Amino acid sequence: MMHMTFYWGRKVTLLIDSWKTDSWTGYALTLLACFLFSLFYQYMEDRRVRFKVLATSKKPSSIPSIDTPLLHPRLAGSRWSNPARYAAATLFFVNSSIGYLLMLAVMSFNGGVFLAIVLGLSFGYLLFRIVEEEILAVENPCACA
Repeated sequence: MMHMTFYWGRKVTLLIDSWKTDSWTGYALTLLACFLFSLFYQYMEDRRVRFKVLATSKKPSSIPSIDTPLLHPRLAGSRWSNPARYAAATLFFVNSSIGYLLMLAVMSFNGGVFLAIVLGLSFGYLLFRIVEEEILAVENPCACA
């Protein structure tokens, strides 16, 4: 039976039918796994954002000006031939997959799983994402971006 409200208890089915906890030890290991996956999610998000900043940073000579035509030869082939774009897309795929799995785990409506994931996300944010946040701020003069 699937719960539709939050409940507190050691019996939980998480993500797949074979991941069921019946003992306090199994429940504690499940909560630890949720906590660690939440930490890993924040770590991967930090890596993805930092990689995106590094991949999109351009040399001052390669920044197009207002007078640069839209189909300038220097800009035409760089969009699909840049390997950094594929690496960033792969990191986005991994991070999105982990994020959706965490969301589905929260949808088990177990209070301990919910707390383990939220605490893991918060602790991961504190460890990985709050440091040097001003470095990661991307300057964009366009108000609509």
